[in-house]
Amino acid sequence: MDFNVKKLASDAGVFFTRAVQFTEEKLGQAEKTELDAHFENLLSRADSTKNWTEKIQRQTEVLLQPNPSARVEEFLYEKLDRKVPCRVSNGELLGQHMTDAANDFGPSAPYGQTLIKVGETQKKLGTAERDFIHSTTVNFLTPLRNFLEGDWRTISKERRILQNLRLDLDACKTRLKKAKTAEAKAAALPDFQETRPRNYVLSASASALWSDEVDKAELELRVAQTEFDRQAEVTRLLLEGISSTHVNHLRCLHEFVEAQATYFAQCYQYMVDLQNQLGSSRNEVNPPPPATLPVLQVVSPNPAEGALNPVEVMPPSSGTRKARVLYDYEAADSSELALAADEFITVYSLPGMDPDWLVGERGNKKGKVPVTYLELLS
Repeated sequence: MDFNVKKLASDAGVFFTRAVQFTEEKLGQAEKTELDAHFENLLSRADSTKNWTEKIQRQTEVLLQPNPSARVEEFLYEKLDRKVPCRVSNGELLGQHMTDAANDFGPSAPYGQTLIKVGETQKKLGTAERDFIHSTTVNFLTPLRNFLEGDWRTISKERRILQNLRLDLDACKTRLKKAKTAEAKAAALPDFQETRPRNYVLSASASALWSDEVDKAELELRVAQTEFDRQAEVTRLLLEGISSTHVNHLRCLHEFVEAQATYFAQCYQYMVDLQNQLGSSRNEVNPPPPATLPVLQVVSPNPAEGALNPVEVMPPSSGTRKARVLYDYEAADSSELALAADEFITVYSLPGMDPDWLVGERGNKKGKVPVTYLELLS
Protein backbone atom coordinates (compact mmCIF):
# COMPACT_ATOMS: atom_id res chain seq x y z
CA MET A 1 0.00 0.00 0.00
CA ASP A 2 2.82 2.39 0.90
CA PHE A 3 4.49 1.67 -2.42
CA ASN A 4 1.30 2.46 -4.33
CA VAL A 5 0.80 5.71 -2.46
CA LYS A 6 4.36 6.77 -3.10
CA LYS A 7 4.06 5.89 -6.77
CA LEU A 8 0.79 7.79 -7.03
CA ALA A 9 2.37 10.82 -5.38
CA SER A 10 5.37 10.58 -7.70
CA ASP A 11 3.18 10.31 -10.80
CA ALA A 12 1.13 13.27 -9.62
CA GLY A 13 4.32 15.28 -9.13
CA VAL A 14 5.56 14.41 -12.62
CA PHE A 15 2.19 15.29 -14.12
CA PHE A 16 2.19 18.64 -12.28
CA THR A 17 5.71 19.43 -13.44
CA ARG A 18 4.83 18.68 -17.03
CA ALA A 19 1.67 20.78 -16.80
CA VAL A 20 3.64 23.73 -15.42
CA GLN A 21 6.28 23.39 -18.14
CA PHE A 22 3.65 23.15 -20.88
CA THR A 23 1.80 26.21 -19.55
CA GLU A 24 4.95 28.30 -19.28
CA GLU A 25 5.90 27.36 -22.84
CA LYS A 26 2.52 28.48 -24.09
CA LEU A 27 2.87 31.75 -22.22
CA GLY A 28 6.39 32.27 -23.55
CA GLN A 29 7.95 32.06 -20.08
CA ALA A 30 9.99 28.90 -20.71
CA GLU A 31 12.15 27.61 -23.52
CA LYS A 32 11.10 24.64 -25.59
CA THR A 33 13.35 22.02 -27.17
CA GLU A 34 12.66 22.14 -30.90
CA LEU A 35 12.88 19.07 -33.11
CA ASP A 36 14.99 19.20 -36.25
CA ALA A 37 13.42 20.07 -39.61
CA HIS A 38 13.55 16.46 -40.89
CA PHE A 39 11.71 15.20 -37.81
CA GLU A 40 9.07 17.92 -38.12
CA ASN A 41 8.59 17.00 -41.78
CA LEU A 42 8.08 13.35 -40.81
CA LEU A 43 5.46 14.39 -38.22
CA SER A 44 3.62 16.54 -40.76
CA ARG A 45 3.67 13.74 -43.35
CA ALA A 46 2.35 11.24 -40.81
CA ASP A 47 -0.50 13.53 -39.73
CA SER A 48 -1.44 14.16 -43.35
CA THR A 49 -1.41 10.43 -44.10
CA LYS A 50 -3.64 9.70 -41.13
CA ASN A 51 -6.17 12.45 -41.95
CA TRP A 52 -6.51 11.57 -45.64
CA THR A 53 -6.64 7.84 -44.94
CA GLU A 54 -9.57 8.43 -42.58
CA LYS A 55 -11.42 10.49 -45.20
CA ILE A 56 -10.80 7.96 -47.98
CA GLN A 57 -11.91 5.11 -45.72
CA ARG A 58 -15.14 6.86 -44.67
CA GLN A 59 -16.08 7.84 -48.21
CA THR A 60 -15.33 4.35 -49.54
CA GLU A 61 -17.65 2.93 -46.89
CA VAL A 62 -20.34 5.37 -48.04
CA LEU A 63 -19.77 4.28 -51.65
CA LEU A 64 -20.15 0.61 -50.77
CA GLN A 65 -23.03 1.09 -48.34
CA PRO A 66 -25.00 4.36 -48.83
CA ASN A 67 -27.42 3.45 -46.01
CA PRO A 68 -26.02 5.02 -42.79
CA SER A 69 -28.09 2.74 -40.54
CA ALA A 70 -26.67 -0.33 -42.23
CA ARG A 71 -23.13 1.06 -41.82
CA VAL A 72 -23.69 1.59 -38.10
CA GLU A 73 -25.04 -1.95 -37.76
CA GLU A 74 -22.03 -3.42 -39.56
CA PHE A 75 -19.69 -1.35 -37.36
CA LEU A 76 -21.34 -2.69 -34.19
CA TYR A 77 -21.09 -6.27 -35.44
CA GLU A 78 -17.38 -5.80 -36.12
CA LYS A 79 -16.72 -4.27 -32.68
CA LEU A 80 -18.57 -7.16 -31.03
CA ASP A 81 -16.53 -9.66 -33.08
CA ARG A 82 -19.71 -11.06 -34.56
CA LYS A 83 -20.22 -12.08 -38.15
CA VAL A 84 -22.02 -9.46 -40.20
CA PRO A 85 -25.26 -10.96 -41.58
CA CYS A 86 -25.25 -11.49 -45.33
CA ARG A 87 -27.68 -9.05 -46.93
CA VAL A 88 -29.50 -9.43 -50.22
CA SER A 89 -28.46 -6.59 -52.49
CA ASN A 90 -31.01 -4.13 -53.85
CA GLY A 91 -30.54 -5.49 -57.37
CA GLU A 92 -31.18 -9.05 -56.26
CA LEU A 93 -34.27 -7.96 -54.32
CA LEU A 94 -35.62 -6.05 -57.33
CA GLY A 95 -34.99 -9.04 -59.57
CA GLN A 96 -36.87 -11.33 -57.18
CA HIS A 97 -39.85 -8.96 -57.09
CA MET A 98 -39.95 -8.87 -60.90
CA THR A 99 -39.82 -12.65 -61.11
CA ASP A 100 -42.62 -13.01 -58.55
CA ALA A 101 -44.71 -10.44 -60.44
CA ALA A 102 -44.18 -12.33 -63.71
CA ASN A 103 -45.39 -15.56 -62.12
CA ASP A 104 -48.46 -13.73 -60.87
CA PHE A 105 -49.25 -11.99 -64.18
CA GLY A 106 -48.46 -15.05 -66.26
CA PRO A 107 -44.92 -15.98 -67.33
CA SER A 108 -46.06 -16.76 -70.89
CA ALA A 109 -47.57 -13.30 -71.47
CA PRO A 110 -45.33 -10.69 -73.17
CA TYR A 111 -45.17 -8.56 -70.02
CA GLY A 112 -44.43 -11.57 -67.85
CA GLN A 113 -41.70 -12.81 -70.19
CA THR A 114 -40.04 -9.40 -70.17
CA LEU A 115 -40.28 -9.15 -66.39
CA ILE A 116 -38.50 -12.48 -66.07
CA LYS A 117 -35.69 -11.43 -68.42
CA VAL A 118 -35.18 -8.07 -66.69
CA GLY A 119 -35.45 -9.69 -63.25
CA GLU A 120 -32.77 -12.25 -64.04
CA THR A 121 -30.46 -9.48 -65.21
CA GLN A 122 -31.13 -7.47 -62.05
CA LYS A 123 -30.16 -10.50 -59.98
CA LYS A 124 -26.91 -10.79 -61.90
CA LEU A 125 -26.23 -7.09 -61.34
CA GLY A 126 -26.92 -7.50 -57.63
CA THR A 127 -24.57 -10.48 -57.39
CA ALA A 128 -21.84 -8.57 -59.22
CA GLU A 129 -22.33 -5.65 -56.82
CA ARG A 130 -22.03 -7.95 -53.80
CA ASP A 131 -18.83 -9.46 -55.18
CA PHE A 132 -17.42 -5.98 -55.81
CA ILE A 133 -18.23 -4.86 -52.26
CA HIS A 134 -16.60 -7.97 -50.79
CA SER A 135 -13.47 -7.59 -52.91
CA THR A 136 -13.10 -3.90 -52.11
CA THR A 137 -13.64 -4.47 -48.40
CA VAL A 138 -10.98 -7.17 -48.21
CA ASN A 139 -8.36 -5.70 -50.55
CA PHE A 140 -8.80 -1.95 -49.99
CA LEU A 141 -10.77 -1.03 -46.88
CA THR A 142 -9.19 -3.59 -44.54
CA PRO A 143 -5.59 -2.37 -45.12
CA LEU A 144 -6.71 1.22 -44.46
CA ARG A 145 -8.41 0.18 -41.24
CA ASN A 146 -5.41 -1.88 -40.17
CA PHE A 147 -3.17 1.15 -40.56
CA LEU A 148 -5.46 3.43 -38.57
CA GLU A 149 -6.19 0.91 -35.83
CA GLY A 150 -2.70 -0.63 -35.68
CA ASP A 151 0.30 1.29 -36.98
CA TRP A 152 -1.16 4.73 -36.34
CA ARG A 153 -2.08 3.90 -32.75
CA THR A 154 1.49 2.75 -32.15
CA ILE A 155 2.86 5.95 -33.69
CA SER A 156 0.48 8.09 -31.61
CA LYS A 157 1.49 6.28 -28.42
CA GLU A 158 5.22 6.77 -29.07
CA ARG A 159 4.65 10.42 -29.97
CA ARG A 160 2.87 11.02 -26.66
CA ILE A 161 5.77 9.41 -24.82
CA LEU A 162 8.21 11.61 -26.75
CA GLN A 163 6.17 14.70 -25.89
CA ASN A 164 6.22 13.82 -22.18
CA LEU A 165 9.97 13.17 -22.24
CA ARG A 166 10.49 16.46 -24.03
CA LEU A 167 8.57 18.26 -21.28
CA ASP A 168 10.68 16.45 -18.66
CA LEU A 169 13.85 17.46 -20.49
CA ASP A 170 12.85 21.10 -20.68
CA ALA A 171 11.77 21.05 -17.03
CA CYS A 172 15.25 19.73 -16.11
CA LYS A 173 16.83 22.51 -18.17
CA THR A 174 14.70 25.06 -16.34
CA ARG A 175 15.65 23.63 -12.92
CA LEU A 176 19.34 23.63 -13.82
CA LYS A 177 19.14 27.20 -15.02
CA LYS A 178 17.42 28.31 -11.79
CA ALA A 179 19.92 26.35 -9.67
CA LYS A 180 22.90 27.97 -11.40
CA THR A 181 21.36 31.42 -10.99
CA ALA A 182 20.76 30.81 -7.27
CA GLU A 183 24.31 29.42 -6.86
CA ALA A 184 25.78 32.52 -8.45
CA LYS A 185 23.78 34.79 -6.19
CA ALA A 186 24.79 32.81 -3.11
CA ALA A 187 28.45 32.93 -4.12
CA ALA A 188 28.27 36.70 -4.51
CA LEU A 189 26.81 37.37 -1.04
CA PRO A 190 30.12 37.21 1.01
CA ASP A 191 31.61 40.05 -1.04
CA PHE A 192 29.04 42.41 0.49
CA GLN A 193 28.94 40.97 4.02
CA GLU A 194 32.60 40.31 4.97
CA THR A 195 32.15 42.37 8.20
CA ARG A 196 29.50 39.98 9.42
CA PRO A 197 31.10 36.56 9.98
CA ARG A 198 27.85 34.81 10.87
CA ASN A 199 26.21 35.83 7.62
CA TYR A 200 29.34 34.78 5.79
CA VAL A 201 29.03 31.29 7.21
CA LEU A 202 25.40 31.14 6.23
CA SER A 203 26.19 32.35 2.73
CA ALA A 204 28.94 29.77 2.33
CA SER A 205 26.55 27.07 3.45
CA ALA A 206 23.90 28.27 0.99
CA SER A 207 26.47 28.34 -1.82
CA ALA A 208 27.45 24.75 -1.10
CA LEU A 209 23.79 23.77 -0.96
CA TRP A 210 23.09 25.32 -4.34
CA SER A 211 26.23 23.74 -5.74
CA ASP A 212 24.85 20.32 -4.77
CA GLU A 213 21.54 21.30 -6.32
CA VAL A 214 23.31 22.20 -9.58
CA ASP A 215 25.08 18.84 -9.63
CA LYS A 216 21.79 17.04 -9.05
CA ALA A 217 20.04 19.06 -11.77
CA GLU A 218 22.85 18.32 -14.22
CA LEU A 219 22.57 14.59 -13.52
CA GLU A 220 18.80 14.68 -14.03
CA LEU A 221 19.32 16.63 -17.22
CA ARG A 222 21.74 14.04 -18.62
CA VAL A 223 19.31 11.22 -17.80
CA ALA A 224 16.38 13.13 -19.33
CA GLN A 225 18.41 13.94 -22.45
CA THR A 226 19.36 10.26 -22.89
CA GLU A 227 15.77 9.09 -22.54
CA PHE A 228 14.55 11.80 -24.91
CA ASP A 229 17.14 10.95 -27.56
CA ARG A 230 16.31 7.24 -27.35
CA GLN A 231 12.58 7.89 -27.68
CA ALA A 232 13.14 10.35 -30.53
CA GLU A 233 15.00 7.64 -32.44
CA VAL A 234 12.21 5.12 -31.89
CA THR A 235 9.57 7.61 -33.01
CA ARG A 236 11.63 8.65 -36.03
CA LEU A 237 11.90 5.04 -37.25
CA LEU A 238 8.14 4.60 -36.93
CA LEU A 239 7.48 7.84 -38.82
CA GLU A 240 9.83 6.83 -41.61
CA GLY A 241 7.76 3.66 -41.94
CA ILE A 242 4.94 5.82 -43.35
CA SER A 243 6.68 5.51 -46.74
CA SER A 244 6.18 1.74 -46.73
CA THR A 245 2.56 2.36 -45.74
CA HIS A 246 2.13 4.48 -48.86
CA VAL A 247 3.58 1.68 -50.99
CA ASN A 248 1.15 -0.83 -49.46
CA HIS A 249 -1.82 1.51 -49.95
CA LEU A 250 -0.75 2.10 -53.55
CA ARG A 251 -0.96 -1.63 -54.24
CA CYS A 252 -4.38 -1.77 -52.57
CA LEU A 253 -5.53 1.18 -54.67
CA HIS A 254 -4.64 -0.69 -57.86
CA GLU A 255 -6.66 -3.68 -56.64
CA PHE A 256 -9.60 -1.40 -55.92
CA VAL A 257 -9.49 0.01 -59.46
CA GLU A 258 -9.28 -3.50 -60.93
CA ALA A 259 -12.28 -4.64 -58.89
CA GLN A 260 -14.26 -1.58 -59.94
CA ALA A 261 -13.37 -2.03 -63.62
CA THR A 262 -14.40 -5.70 -63.48
CA TYR A 263 -17.68 -4.78 -61.81
CA PHE A 264 -18.61 -2.12 -64.37
CA ALA A 265 -17.58 -4.39 -67.26
CA GLN A 266 -19.87 -7.13 -65.94
CA CYS A 267 -22.74 -4.69 -65.53
CA TYR A 268 -22.26 -3.38 -69.07
CA GLN A 269 -22.20 -6.87 -70.55
CA TYR A 270 -25.32 -7.88 -68.64
CA MET A 271 -27.19 -4.83 -69.91
CA VAL A 272 -26.05 -5.37 -73.52
CA ASP A 273 -27.26 -8.96 -73.36
CA LEU A 274 -30.58 -7.80 -71.90
CA GLN A 275 -31.02 -5.19 -74.63
CA ASN A 276 -30.41 -7.84 -77.28
CA GLN A 277 -32.99 -10.13 -75.68
CA LEU A 278 -35.57 -7.37 -75.46
CA GLY A 279 -34.82 -6.18 -79.00
CA SER A 280 -35.54 -9.61 -80.45
CA SER A 281 -38.97 -9.68 -78.81
CA ARG A 282 -39.87 -6.08 -79.61
CA ASN A 283 -41.34 -6.93 -83.00
CA GLU A 284 -43.59 -9.47 -81.33
CA VAL A 285 -44.90 -6.88 -78.88
CA ASN A 286 -45.20 -4.04 -81.45
CA PRO A 287 -45.76 -5.61 -84.91
CA PRO A 288 -44.94 -3.39 -87.88
CA PRO A 289 -47.83 -1.55 -89.57
CA PRO A 290 -49.35 -2.93 -92.80
CA ALA A 291 -47.36 -2.23 -95.93
CA THR A 292 -50.42 -0.74 -97.65
CA LEU A 293 -53.23 1.43 -96.46
CA PRO A 294 -56.34 -0.41 -95.32
CA VAL A 295 -59.17 -0.58 -97.83
CA LEU A 296 -62.49 0.71 -96.65
CA GLN A 297 -65.52 -1.07 -98.06
CA VAL A 298 -68.83 0.74 -98.44
CA VAL A 299 -72.06 -0.45 -99.96
CA SER A 300 -73.51 1.48 -102.88
CA PRO A 301 -76.57 0.69 -105.00
CA ASN A 302 -76.18 -0.59 -108.54
CA PRO A 303 -79.13 0.78 -110.48
CA ALA A 304 -78.56 -1.57 -113.39
CA GLU A 305 -78.77 -4.78 -111.40
CA GLY A 306 -80.81 -3.55 -108.44
CA ALA A 307 -78.31 -5.04 -106.00
CA LEU A 308 -75.86 -3.69 -103.45
CA ASN A 309 -72.21 -4.31 -104.38
CA PRO A 310 -69.12 -3.47 -102.26
CA VAL A 311 -66.97 -0.70 -103.62
CA GLU A 312 -63.32 -0.20 -102.52
CA VAL A 313 -62.54 3.33 -101.37
CA MET A 314 -59.11 4.66 -100.26
CA PRO A 315 -58.83 6.90 -97.17
CA PRO A 316 -59.44 10.56 -97.90
CA SER A 317 -56.39 12.55 -98.90
CA SER A 318 -57.26 15.10 -96.24
CA GLY A 319 -55.88 12.67 -93.62
CA THR A 320 -52.31 13.14 -94.84
CA ARG A 321 -50.05 16.04 -93.90
CA LYS A 322 -46.64 17.31 -94.76
CA ALA A 323 -44.00 17.37 -92.04
CA ARG A 324 -40.47 18.69 -91.71
CA VAL A 325 -37.94 16.46 -89.91
CA LEU A 326 -36.30 18.25 -86.95
CA TYR A 327 -33.54 15.75 -86.09
CA ASP A 328 -31.82 12.75 -87.60
CA TYR A 329 -33.45 9.48 -86.61
CA GLU A 330 -32.04 5.99 -87.08
CA ALA A 331 -34.63 3.26 -87.58
CA ALA A 332 -34.55 0.62 -84.84
CA ASP A 333 -35.96 -2.09 -87.13
CA SER A 334 -37.57 -2.63 -90.52
CA SER A 335 -40.95 -1.30 -89.33
CA GLU A 336 -39.52 2.21 -88.82
CA LEU A 337 -38.43 4.85 -91.34
CA ALA A 338 -35.01 6.46 -90.99
CA LEU A 339 -35.10 10.26 -91.09
CA ALA A 340 -32.65 13.03 -91.96
CA ALA A 341 -32.91 16.49 -90.45
CA ASP A 342 -34.66 19.20 -92.55
CA GLU A 343 -36.18 16.78 -95.09
CA PHE A 344 -39.92 16.81 -95.85
CA ILE A 345 -42.12 13.72 -95.71
CA THR A 346 -45.81 12.83 -95.83
CA VAL A 347 -47.32 11.53 -92.62
CA TYR A 348 -50.67 10.12 -91.50
CA SER A 349 -52.13 8.07 -88.68
CA LEU A 350 -53.84 4.67 -88.70
CA PRO A 351 -56.77 3.60 -86.47
CA GLY A 352 -55.56 2.22 -83.14
CA MET A 353 -52.02 3.48 -83.67
CA ASP A 354 -49.89 4.76 -80.79
CA PRO A 355 -50.41 8.58 -80.69
CA ASP A 356 -46.65 9.06 -80.25
CA TRP A 357 -46.04 7.60 -83.71
CA LEU A 358 -47.16 8.34 -87.28
CA VAL A 359 -46.73 6.55 -90.59
CA GLY A 360 -44.23 8.40 -92.74
CA GLU A 361 -43.77 8.18 -96.53
CA ARG A 362 -40.80 9.27 -98.59
CA GLY A 363 -40.98 8.17 -102.21
CA ASN A 364 -41.69 4.44 -102.25
CA LYS A 365 -40.50 3.97 -98.64
CA LYS A 366 -42.73 4.08 -95.62
CA GLY A 367 -42.59 3.21 -91.94
CA LYS A 368 -43.26 4.41 -88.42
CA VAL A 369 -41.73 7.72 -87.33
CA PRO A 370 -41.78 9.39 -83.87
CA VAL A 371 -43.93 12.51 -83.61
CA THR A 372 -41.35 14.33 -81.45
CA TYR A 373 -38.93 14.33 -84.39
CA LEU A 374 -41.38 16.15 -86.69
CA GLU A 375 -42.76 19.62 -87.28
CA LEU A 376 -46.25 19.14 -88.72
CA LEU A 377 -47.08 21.61 -91.49
CA SER A 378 -50.56 22.81 -92.41
